[in-house]
Amino acid sequence: MRQAGYKSILVLFATLLLATGAIADDEESKPTRDLSRLSIFAQPSISFLSFDQRKYFQNAIDTIYTEFKSQAVDAEESLYVAKQNFQKVNFCFPVTAGLQYQVTEGHFLSAGIGFIYDNESVVLSDRKNKAHNYSYTIQGVPAFLEYRLAIPGNLITLSNGGLFSVAVRWYWTLPGTEIYTTWGKLEADNKPWGAGFGVSLGYLIASWNGLNVFGDIGFSTIKVESKETFADIVPDGPTEKAKWDIGGLQLQIRMSFGLIKMPVTKLEDVVKSKDAKKAEGTAPAADTTAAPKPVEKPVENVTPDENVAPTGDAPAAKDNAPSSDAGDVAGNETAPAAEAAGNKTAPAAKEAQPKAE
Repeated sequence: MRQAGYKSILVLFATLLLATGAIADDEESKPTRDLSRLSIFAQPSISFLSFDQRKYFQNAIDTIYTEFKSQAVDAEESLYVAKQNFQKVNFCFPVTAGLQYQVTEGHFLSAGIGFIYDNESVVLSDRKNKAHNYSYTIQGVPAFLEYRLAIPGNLITLSNGGLFSVAVRWYWTLPGTEIYTTWGKLEADNKPWGAGFGVSLGYLIASWNGLNVFGDIGFSTIKVESKETFADIVPDGPTEKAKWDIGGLQLQIRMSFGLIKMPVTKLEDVVKSKDAKKAEGTAPAADTTAAPKPVEKPVENVTPDENVAPTGDAPAAKDNAPSSDAGDVAGNETAPAAEAAGNKTAPAAKEAQPKAE
């Protein structure tokens, strides 16, 4: 029954992943980045707990089974004696909820609280074929602070946006973190300075209408201890103070909904400024050794005098002379020519005057 329940939850989890993937394939919901300034989130996950103390409970079951077997008076009663073994992996489905605040683009601070519940149970039958149930339950109430950094797109060739992210967390344990069994209960001693840390790598699967879906894979270690011993909750358990870990490997789906959005124009300005800086950094340096050649303007309002004969070629204008001086140069060149022509025609007019008389 327990394995069937696990299979149904796994199918549900896989269906959720496929559904978010199908949504992400839609053109309108292709993820780019999380634009929420303040958002709330819920995070179901699959966790494999780092609980090495499960061996104490398996040893107790083996001892009870041996006692039942020794009490059988004949072979028929011995056949009635049977047992189940505890799972070799503590497999559970933690749930977490909290608030997330985007300080600046790509930098997130979060605070949340979670609930971890893992119940392991077995059934033993004695020589009278009577069933006996034995179980232990690991329960945890971790609170955490998280810093998440969106990895810039230019560092990852698989994407052109802030889709990948890295998160680090610091955990505290709250009252309710305990182990209770068929034989007793063990409460954790919650420390004010914390109980452990976690890291994870995330990917923005889908984003639309303020709803963002992240897929995370990570590892955490949340070590707690108690003033009591495992001998108080399991037969033949260790007599030193109990210590255990409620962290482990986790696969997570974080669904966040934005309550307050960041100003989109501000984000666009940031992107434009980044692009401008990149363009300045890659543009070739201008050559300052050679001055640009000025453009020569045609001389306006200058009409050639038909009575003036050409006196020779005018000196060519320098290439590097500014265009605004072109008119002055032309005027200075035509003025001497006009004066020379006037001096030549004046004596000719005086010689012709007596003949006319």
